[in-house]
Amino acid sequence: MPSPDPSAELSEQFLKFVQQQGRSLRANDAPPQSLDAWTATQQQLRRRLIRSWGGFPRTASPLEPHIVGHVQRDGYRIEKLLLQTRPGVLMTANAYVPSGAGPHPAVLCVHGHWRGAKHEPVVQSRCIGLAKLGFFVLMVDAFGAGERGIETALGEYHGEMVAATLWPTGLTLAGLQVYENMRAVDYLQSRPEVASGKIGVTGASGGGNQTMYVGAVDERLKCVVPVCSVGTYQAYLGAACCMCEVTPAALTYAEEAAVLALVAPRALMVVNATKDAFQFSVAEAQKSLQNAAPVFALYDRPDHLRHAVFESRHDYNQAMREAMYGWMTLHLKGEGDGSPIPEPPLETETTETLRCFPGQTRPENFVTLPKFAAREAKRLLEARPNSNHLEQWEAEETLMRESMPRVLGGLPQPTPLDVEIHRTGDTQSVTLSSEPGITILASRHFAATEPAGLAVLLDLDQGREAADSAVAESFRERHWDVATADLRATGATAHRSDKIGRAPDHNTAEWSMWMGRPLLGQWAWDVHRLLDAFAADARGLPKTVAVVGVGPASLIALCAAALDRRINRVATIGGLTSFVSDVPYEGQRLGILAPGILRDLGDVPQIASLTAPRRLVIAGGVRGAGEPLSMAQLQSDFARTRTVYQLHQAAEQLAIQPTADAATMVAALTR
Repeated sequence: MPSPDPSAELSEQFLKFVQQQGRSLRANDAPPQSLDAWTATQQQLRRRLIRSWGGFPRTASPLEPHIVGHVQRDGYRIEKLLLQTRPGVLMTANAYVPSGAGPHPAVLCVHGHWRGAKHEPVVQSRCIGLAKLGFFVLMVDAFGAGERGIETALGEYHGEMVAATLWPTGLTLAGLQVYENMRAVDYLQSRPEVASGKIGVTGASGGGNQTMYVGAVDERLKCVVPVCSVGTYQAYLGAACCMCEVTPAALTYAEEAAVLALVAPRALMVVNATKDAFQFSVAEAQKSLQNAAPVFALYDRPDHLRHAVFESRHDYNQAMREAMYGWMTLHLKGEGDGSPIPEPPLETETTETLRCFPGQTRPENFVTLPKFAAREAKRLLEARPNSNHLEQWEAEETLMRESMPRVLGGLPQPTPLDVEIHRTGDTQSVTLSSEPGITILASRHFAATEPAGLAVLLDLDQGREAADSAVAESFRERHWDVATADLRATGATAHRSDKIGRAPDHNTAEWSMWMGRPLLGQWAWDVHRLLDAFAADARGLPKTVAVVGVGPASLIALCAAALDRRINRVATIGGLTSFVSDVPYEGQRLGILAPGILRDLGDVPQIASLTAPRRLVIAGGVRGAGEPLSMAQLQSDFARTRTVYQLHQAAEQLAIQPTADAATMVAALTR
């Protein structure tokens, strides 16, 4: 029998860790024992969901609906609509208005991950079918998709580093879309053709997720039909899902069953396909439905919950649509028994026929997802205080230090390190347990003489191999010990299939978010535990300890230094200088973008200020698009940091240089 491949085991380590964490978080879940108990839980759960999404505006902006065109068809007309969901943010939509006297029951349709968004034929089909059956239908383009992409051409993907621009502000793509769907309900209720108390919602894939979530928090929706989207949160741990499906920290307070239960006693039909991905599989959906059913029973409405299963791949095909027609007809019209209704003959439209902005006519000032994120980030930063004397800064610093563990997802209790050390010549191989289930591999290269200090070199791409870099060599030339490490989910412990688009750590970062522990916080903890391991060794920690972050690891170095006073020198090399970006991040890691970090701590320069009055070297830097910055730009970006160092009367301890040259940086850090 072949022996296990240790590299394969290490590549699965992080997935097994998050799966175990997920099981532990929800191990004590139990159905509510009474309606009163559920009512109390229900309100708390809705508040937590909204908090995870980043909150909703306290005041709704005027919708200012504008019909920019219409198309007349047999039995219905299609209106091309613009709706203002937030100040200056336009949502493109199509309304399918049935002929005949109203008011009509209405259905909000959300498209899911079809490249054409609301223009996709399979998406149009449900709208036309519903309209021909007498429903007023509103189909909206999700933020970042369809006509709302960064560019005017259709087919853009709104996930990975596009949606990531939101995270530092505390907002999420899932939350933005839920709120916009609620604004769509506002619009439906404003139309005289709509029976405002008879509104449903349906969508598939990512649109099915949105259907579930908006149905859970908006009780105006009386009939909820998510398609090819329901499973369990546990099943997401191991899958690649879109950012629009991620609800940060959801597993810390609920499983998907509880979200489905929020629809009760209103009507809920969950549609699944037998050949779908595991996270949307029939078996996983059955787990959630089984645990949601007791809540429907508490309301004496067990018949308001239905599971419809189809022999199909991931889709919203005709059979699924016909099942939805019957369910909507029963619960919004009060007709029939909920059985499938045959789909009327239909013919879909060309893309240009439905576009609100045909061709290249979308205005240049149209607010895209990254532009909205940048606008929100700037608004948050403008509201932050600017300390102009030391006592004021110390008060701000105290608040930041108190907030940091929460923003980073909480710091675990130290557990046995289980350190294993093997030395060969001047090199020490170190294996340690950062926390149960997480093994960190590290190397320490000793100076030939008594070391001037220890440099911990963090490079998420090179890991332990950074020991051969020019930076490491420059430290060794100055008689420093050099440590490098494969932090969790990187290097030898990197997951086999992690990269999506621009995000090399897409999946591991998202899995971490489900359990409320951003990778940034986990990586900072790994650095802390690495220093613990070195301190426990016979050679111990020298008096001078420097942490150097390369590229995206610059944020890890800054956060580790803020949390661990044993680190008395810090350097960043080519790191991100601001979370504010009106374009998708390039050359960064999703894991360094902890939700709410800019809102609750501040931008990168504010976090860097927590290093004061210790030695800090900023060696080059980039903004979101990845372009290197000039000296003038670096000085401008870190002006706030320099002010704090001046307040500490330690201006000479901050060095900013435009080059990421290793020798120059090391000379500045070790002087």
